[in-house]
Amino acid sequence: MSDRPRLVAIRAGALFDGVSTTLVHDPVLVLDGPTIVRVDQPTVPEGAQVVDLPGTTLLPGLIDTHVHLAFDAGPDPVAALAARDDTAALAAMTTAGRTALRAGITTVRDLGDRDYLSLRLRGAPDLPTIVTAGPPVTTPAGHCHFLGGATGPTPEALRAAVRERADRGVDIIKVMASGGTMTPGTRQEIAQFTREQLTVVVDEAHRLGLPVTAHAHGTSAIRAALDAGVDGMEHVSFWSADGVDDPGDLLGRMVDSRVVVGITAGVAPAPGAVPPPVVAMRMPRIIANTRAMHEAGARMIIGTDAGIGPVKPHDVLRHALAQTSRIGLDAATALRLATSTAAEACGLGHRKGRLAPGFDADIVAVQGNPLLDLAALQHVRAVFARGVTVAST
Repeated sequence: MSDRPRLVAIRAGALFDGVSTTLVHDPVLVLDGPTIVRVDQPTVPEGAQVVDLPGTTLLPGLIDTHVHLAFDAGPDPVAALAARDDTAALAAMTTAGRTALRAGITTVRDLGDRDYLSLRLRGAPDLPTIVTAGPPVTTPAGHCHFLGGATGPTPEALRAAVRERADRGVDIIKVMASGGTMTPGTRQEIAQFTREQLTVVVDEAHRLGLPVTAHAHGTSAIRAALDAGVDGMEHVSFWSADGVDDPGDLLGRMVDSRVVVGITAGVAPAPGAVPPPVVAMRMPRIIANTRAMHEAGARMIIGTDAGIGPVKPHDVLRHALAQTSRIGLDAATALRLATSTAAEACGLGHRKGRLAPGFDADIVAVQGNPLLDLAALQHVRAVFARGVTVAST
């Protein structure tokens, strides 16, 4: 971390503000400590430290809305986590966070840790801003039960699980509405909770002022989550036992309800890595359904599930944005989904996701023009987190 005077003026070739479809050229972005105070300032304020980044485009710090800092992106992240005590797990999570930050990911939403470990890292000056759910609420022996969130199916137990998370200080409640491939004995197409049970979770969370997002792969889980009034859903793959379902009436319901759909995107190059056959055969239909959700006007954000395997390192978001062209997103839309739109979904829209006066000085400078080629995100020149330089080349 580097020391600097109070005022910093960053000069660059261009600037994407997080909401527009065009770039501001030759900007001077002025920071006062951790806050942006001027955008497109014509001159450098007297006495300010000048940071020259010619040929770069300034962007709001990227936001990955679905990560797992406790998973190390190795070949067996579940076993690796089980072998670590809390001290070792926190060290690995810190490494994961630093990997994300160096890539320009200045905010992450951790949607499943072990025993609330991510709460201990929240606010660390050398890590991204962390929005955390703690251990996901799941069934006994349900998906990711090993993270410590196994909960009985009674209303009393479900309300108590939500209250515990609220008392601990989480930012959002994550509930496993369906099974998942990382947990033997669960299946993605099978719902783990009924509509009534999910409604208990949602009602208690809302009473305590917390939003709820549901891991929901299978169609029955997606329907139950919508019926229960969740604020967000993760994956939404319409996974079935032998393929992928058509969304049917659920597509219109998602659009009308304005539920936040967290699409899962992004794979990084990894030697010898190929998708499992059960995923590869479903992927064309999943992509088609996701494109249909986008075209229908569903409220979408981008999450990567970073940490769950070698193709999901904690900086995979910069690969994910370029890969969203497969679902019909242009570059400006993809960038908005990972900046201003993501900030709103994380409850941070008042201070993150935009380069504008009064917003946090979370900034990434990339070489080139990302509106023409999102591969520019692979060429990070500098990263500022809350006004402090954390990476530069």
